[in-house]
Amino acid sequence: QVQLVESGGGLVEPGGSLRLSCAASGSTMDGYASAWFRQAPGKEREGVSCFSHSDGDTYYADSVKGRFTISRDNDKNTVYLQMNSLEPEDTAVYYCALATMLWCDDNSPIAPSDFDSWGQGTQVTVSS
Repeated sequence: QVQLVESGGGLVEPGGSLRLSCAASGSTMDGYASAWFRQAPGKEREGVSCFSHSDGDTYYADSVKGRFTISRDNDKNTVYLQMNSLEPEDTAVYYCALATMLWCDDNSPIAPSDFDSWGQGTQVTVSS
């Protein structure tokens, strides 16, 4: 029974930055992989980034490489997504998710079906 709560979304101008947080309760995140997905109106939910709790390996979608950074605070059971140089195309609802049966690596795009627990989403709007 893992509950995930996202925060940190909002309105930002192009070129600005936001940091999203995903706090887990009900269970520790040890042994899980954490990820961020996003979904814009009329589009499929896409994987943005993934973080393996065991070894720290990460995955980033090509569209966000060099701009977004995923990290984890073990003591707080919280995963972060630092988003820099934001563009209007980044506008979407961002969801955090947990998986128990996978790890993350640079060559393995993530899919929603691989994840077991989801947050409610937080809106990110980049307005030009």
